[in-house]
Amino acid sequence: MNPRKPGLVTHATEAGRRLLGRWWRRQSPARQDRFATLGPLVSVLLFLAAIISAFWYLRNEEVEREAEAVKRDVEIAQQQIRLRLIENQEQLVRLVRENLTREQDTADFQRLAASFAAERPEVLKLTWFDAQKNVRGQYALYDSRDESSPVAGSASAPPAASGVRTESDWAFITLRDLRQPVYSRPFQNAERAMVFQVHVPLIERGHFGGALVADIGIDALLRHLVPVDVTRRHPVAVIDEREQLLASSVTPMPGPRTRRASIVHDVPLTPAANGLVLRGTGYRTSAGLVGNTLFWMVVALSALTVWMLLGTWRHMRRRSQIQGALVQETNFRRAMENSMLTGMRALDLEGRVTYVNPAFCAMTGFTEGELIGRLPPYPYWPHDRIDENARLLQQELQGRSPAGGIEVKVMRKNGTLFDARMYVSPLVDSRSQQTGWMTSMTNITEAKRIRDQLSASHERFTTVLEGLDAAVSVLSVQHGELLFANRSYRLWFGADSRGHALLASGTGPALPVATDRDESVDGLSGLPTQELTAMGANPREIYAHALDKWFDVRSRYLQWTDGRLAQMLIATDVTARRRAEEQAAQQAEKAQVSSRLITMGEMASSVAHELNQPLTAITNYCSGMVSRVKAETIDRDALITALEKTARQAERAGQIIHRIRAFVKKSEPQRQPAHAHDIVEDAVELASIELRRRNVAIHQYVAQHLPQLRCDPILVEQVLLNLLKNAAEAIDSAKLPPSRRHIELRVIPRHTPDEGGVIEFSVTDMGPGLPEEVLARLYEAFFSTKAEGMGIGLSLCRSIIESHRGRIRGQNLYNGDTVAGCRFAFTLPVETHARHEETTRPAAVHNEAALDADNTPAAKTTP
Repeated sequence: MNPRKPGLVTHATEAGRRLLGRWWRRQSPARQDRFATLGPLVSVLLFLAAIISAFWYLRNEEVEREAEAVKRDVEIAQQQIRLRLIENQEQLVRLVRENLTREQDTADFQRLAASFAAERPEVLKLTWFDAQKNVRGQYALYDSRDESSPVAGSASAPPAASGVRTESDWAFITLRDLRQPVYSRPFQNAERAMVFQVHVPLIERGHFGGALVADIGIDALLRHLVPVDVTRRHPVAVIDEREQLLASSVTPMPGPRTRRASIVHDVPLTPAANGLVLRGTGYRTSAGLVGNTLFWMVVALSALTVWMLLGTWRHMRRRSQIQGALVQETNFRRAMENSMLTGMRALDLEGRVTYVNPAFCAMTGFTEGELIGRLPPYPYWPHDRIDENARLLQQELQGRSPAGGIEVKVMRKNGTLFDARMYVSPLVDSRSQQTGWMTSMTNITEAKRIRDQLSASHERFTTVLEGLDAAVSVLSVQHGELLFANRSYRLWFGADSRGHALLASGTGPALPVATDRDESVDGLSGLPTQELTAMGANPREIYAHALDKWFDVRSRYLQWTDGRLAQMLIATDVTARRRAEEQAAQQAEKAQVSSRLITMGEMASSVAHELNQPLTAITNYCSGMVSRVKAETIDRDALITALEKTARQAERAGQIIHRIRAFVKKSEPQRQPAHAHDIVEDAVELASIELRRRNVAIHQYVAQHLPQLRCDPILVEQVLLNLLKNAAEAIDSAKLPPSRRHIELRVIPRHTPDEGGVIEFSVTDMGPGLPEEVLARLYEAFFSTKAEGMGIGLSLCRSIIESHRGRIRGQNLYNGDTVAGCRFAFTLPVETHARHEETTRPAAVHNEAALDADNTPAAKTTP
């Protein structure tokens, strides 16, 4: 042994100790405490892990020993069964070869079979079959009196009527093909015992002459061939490929299936090779870790040690946290006192100043040294308010200061004054004894100025609301209480909320109004308050019968000053405007009727010419018939033909008069479903009279499958007739050649981003067009380019189209720089709803005059 080794070890130990000591001294006290606590904790956890590992190792070693024992016993049982089956197979082959021939009788077979089975208790039956599987001889250890009705799959059972083959049949077929010993699959024999068969072929002169079949009981194999000491140590069983139990050395107990053994070893049942498996099972003899008492004692002691160490560590950690919190709280209070804008002042019970913060010094302008230790009067008291401040100080020292604070005047060191509010609270020490008073002071000069401005602003706002001509009211939705009403509201409706309810009818979404005053029940819970308060004003005109006035009412939901949901209404008296609109509407109606009458007056000569043709024809037909009747040269058929032609001419004249009468008839304004094709057909039929007189042709195109309009067809027909007549007059007055004397009328659907889905009516002519200055003033009232025109035609057309929420426009058509014609077009929306008819009357609502058959005016009706 090297004598220097102990010295080297000692030197290395000393060096390691010095390094560890140096590292330990570099740590902070808090970290040292943490390491001192965590060291024992880690040691205990390592000890517990070592105990658990030892238990786990011993348990696994035991399981491995048991598995080896099960494997050894199963292999011994397999070896015993395999040797016995090979011996049986060899004896059967020898028996077939030496003793069984065609001349052998049944008695001899019984003797040989009994001798063979006497030494082999596992062989339950021997059967001798010929080549067609007919039984030539049979020997069984059990009573076979019920063989007339054997169970399916038994060796002696005849083939099933349905043609289903048994396991014995399949084994016999395989034997006949291979001519070698064959083992069948397991089945249940007539005695309800699980068996399998050994088929040994009988070969005579090279031909298959039959078979000798031995039924071997599986249960008998286990009872007689498996050693007793093996079955005492471990259960041994035979199972098939479907894990079905066929036989076992342990009798299975009735009831639910037991759990699978923890140790299982399977080996095939050789040399049968028919799917049978020999299974040995074993169980652990010792309890696991969970059931081990010693293990739990170790765990409990370790847990107790860990708990005590954790408690010590938590105590030290809490102590460290308290120390850190104390330091942090001290620094926080110091920083808060130095940064806050509220002045803090402490007084003892005699009124001596004991503490002031920097904010108090900044407010007054005095230093801390000038204030600490001073008795009243203090230097920041105004000279003219010393007595008042002394009274307030005595009140403060006696603890009678109001909770809302007191408002005082404070003088700075430079002599200026400012308003301040002081709040007083008692100063208590650690023994709950009062040692003085703590006063906080806030500069309220700016806040007081803002409050005065707000008061003045509120007064001005109230004066403005009181001076409005509109009624303004605010109603609490929850309680139905009138929160505010200006002078106009009180003048019209009084101080009652029923006027608000009258004006609010239909101005917004209905909300529940509480009928009781139970404050504990919130009837508005769940309402979308944000959506209601964000809704804009919804204007609506309401008629008050009691006042005979029309009001334009605008409503809005808002949050009142106390947080309640309220509804505000602004109602403006619009009675004068409504009456002016009604008068304007009546004038517009009269202008429409006048326009149609003027149009008919301008077309009078054309209408007379149009009526003259059927009337002349009627006169000629009548004169001819009278002459021929007098001369008796007309027969009955000719007379009927002449009368039919006369009737058609009279019907033609009646249709012309009916069209004109329907056009100028005064009727109630109505919006109804109408088709563009019908409107165009009626307008073109009326305009064709004037067009034929002026020798102007018309080409019309109406698109197919146009959507339905909701409009007044008479007014739209009036606009079309006016545009067609103007185009014909422009062509005729320009003396254009026949190639340019035509008008094109087109009706097509369109879709624009501004108007959406509309139907466009356009009238295009090849006339001289319109000057730019005329286009700029085209829709002005009483402006006309005709010498005899009144200037209300296109203005009235525009009013009619805009009342239907459509648009009308006119433009010149150019061929290069030359005007090649003019085009007027107007659009009507596809879906026109009547939702605006209650709030805004159309700018031009027709009120036509109706003519009866004698051309006498009908009675005037008002809407």
